Amino acid sequence: MTGINDSVFVIAEAGVNHNGDPDLAHQLVDAAAKAGANAIKFQTFDPVALTTHDAPKAEYQGATIDREESQRDLLTGLRLPNDVFMDLQKHSTDAGIEFLSTPFDRASLEFLSECVGLETIKIGSGDLTDGPLLFAAARTGRKLIISTGMSTIDEVAEALDLVAYAQVRSKPPSCRAEFRDSRQQEDSAARLGRTVTLLHCTSAYPAPEDEVNLRAMATLDAAFPTPVGYSDHTAGIVVPIAAVAAGATVIEKHLTLDRDLPGPDHSASIEPAKFAEMVSAIRRVERAMGIPEKNIMPAEADVRRVARKSLVAARSVKAGEVLSEDDLTMKRPGDGVSPMFFWDIIGSRADTDLVPDQCVPVTQNK
Repeated sequence: MTGINDSVFVIAEAGVNHNGDPDLAHQLVDAAAKAGANAIKFQTFDPVALTTHDAPKAEYQGATIDREESQRDLLTGLRLPNDVFMDLQKHSTDAGIEFLSTPFDRASLEFLSECVGLETIKIGSGDLTDGPLLFAAARTGRKLIISTGMSTIDEVAEALDLVAYAQVRSKPPSCRAEFRDSRQQEDSAARLGRTVTLLHCTSAYPAPEDEVNLRAMATLDAAFPTPVGYSDHTAGIVVPIAAVAAGATVIEKHLTLDRDLPGPDHSASIEPAKFAEMVSAIRRVERAMGIPEKNIMPAEADVRRVARKSLVAARSVKAGEVLSEDDLTMKRPGDGVSPMFFWDIIGSRADTDLVPDQCVPVTQNK
């Protein structure tokens, strides 16, 4: 998955920063589009299907809202009706950005894939080990973006094994052993590379910068055949920009209209102006990344001619004289013979008379 002209694909993670208000959700679409995001992503869930009645909240979820309410109560207040997602998709299309949403249960997955018609399904870090949801997501035939927060590399490998298994089999596995190593079977690697993107992630809100571990992106890239991106939860924009320099193909960052709004994710999000600043910096960094080749760049041509050196005569030499080290020196500009030929020319006879600072031809004969 890439953005315009195969650039980094930037996802504005609206998540539940609409606070259950459809009007606020639509404002987030406009803000994401104006900030230059390629996509905006929401979350689709049924609180009853997602949590037990007394499931506790994470500490960060209780820091800004009622500590006594359950996670189910919290999510009930943050849920958008299904028809709102249909409206948000149309709005996103009209605004020129892709609409995405993360399903947290199989009914929500079916709604997003069949009713909304999403081309890409995002699986959150919390569901990396939800085998039935992963299997169902892979069976939709849609592209998948899978976050890998809170996981070991073995858990990522098992998730990809299951996805690879589901991509070619309609019947669920009878046990874990049945899909083990499926990603290593014939054609699986190529298929995963076309259909799955992994996102490195640290699932803390906000995430401490010294626990982001961007080098893990290279580990994921080396271990698996999929593109690798980064889902950011740090407080600023430095880390996602650095992730682009580290090779991220996708950047996901939480967007809010106001960090002071009540709700669990606003404080770990950035506001539209900062998001636009991040996108601008990402575009600059990716242009600077260039191509994986070491070439002479057009901007260097003039400096190369002036700063490089040529072999020139250090003193007057008559034609036919044998050239010694004392007869040659290296001086700017670099539009003559490279000094790398110095030892080739030593011991050869001068073809013509040479005067000090005259370029020495490389056609001397020993």
